[in-house]
Amino acid sequence: MAANTSFVYTPMISPVIDKTINIILIITLTITMISLGCTMEVSKIKHHILKPKGVAIAALAQYGVMPLTAFCLAKAFQLPEITAVVVLICGCCPGGSLSNILALALQGDMNLSIVMTCSSTVMALGMMPLLLYLYCQGFNDVQNYVPYVDIIIALFMILIPCAAGILINYYRPQYAKIIKKVGLTMLTIAVVVVGILSSIGIGGSILTVLSPPLMAIGLLMPFIGYTFGYIISSLFKLNQSERRTVAMETGCQNIQLCSTILKVAFPPAMIGPLFLFPLVYASFQLLEAMVLIALFRCHQWITLRKKEKYQPANTENKLRAPSGETNV
Repeated sequence: MAANTSFVYTPMISPVIDKTINIILIITLTITMISLGCTMEVSKIKHHILKPKGVAIAALAQYGVMPLTAFCLAKAFQLPEITAVVVLICGCCPGGSLSNILALALQGDMNLSIVMTCSSTVMALGMMPLLLYLYCQGFNDVQNYVPYVDIIIALFMILIPCAAGILINYYRPQYAKIIKKVGLTMLTIAVVVVGILSSIGIGGSILTVLSPPLMAIGLLMPFIGYTFGYIISSLFKLNQSERRTVAMETGCQNIQLCSTILKVAFPPAMIGPLFLFPLVYASFQLLEAMVLIALFRCHQWITLRKKEKYQPANTENKLRAPSGETNV
């Protein structure tokens, strides 16, 4: 582990703030995963297990496109080892629950979206350590930085609240809606609180996360995910709503999981402020998704206007024809 000494951040954050951030991230991740489980219905799970085409294509896009994108960008920007690990972990994470909201805004297939998010979360238990191991081979000494055991434990632990959410939705569906609202509210509050605490504790070193290479990677990764998610689903001839769903699922990563792994699994002296990179990624993934939603809505509006212009004229011609016949 001698290689670890080459990249060490001087501890800048007090133990109290550091522990507070850890607790907030763990609690938020747990509630978010319970909320995700509450969106699942056993009948829908059975349907997509029996007809797994959409889920299989989504898994190909999620664990094919995003890790490769993270690897290529880390190489292209010649990132230091620990920074490259952070980007790779973000790229290898499963889909996030935000994709369900964005898929809804794009009038996607909500059943497919929810099942994709949950299935990618379950698959992460095996796929995330495997992909990290494979892609880390492309960097010198990066293997020394990856806490595989801690990552596997974290992934296993998120399955428990997710399963609890599924059971709540199955046996007590009246509570599921409340839990989903609480989960979304908690996530929003947690992002703000963690941002404030990190700014207080880390101070000027937060600029490490806002460096041009990481900002560029945070901008490009979701864009590439959205684009290739749509292209891959088009090649497999999914319908339009399913294509939009796969695009959102591919580009949206589970930032809560990523931040928690980076903050809890890595020593503070090693990770420094880099655990905030998922928040940079999340900002860009949401901004780009909002642009796509706006473009989709504009396209819908223009299409509707064209139909409205065509239909009255067509109706008028039909009405004139019988009157003309009666006059003859």
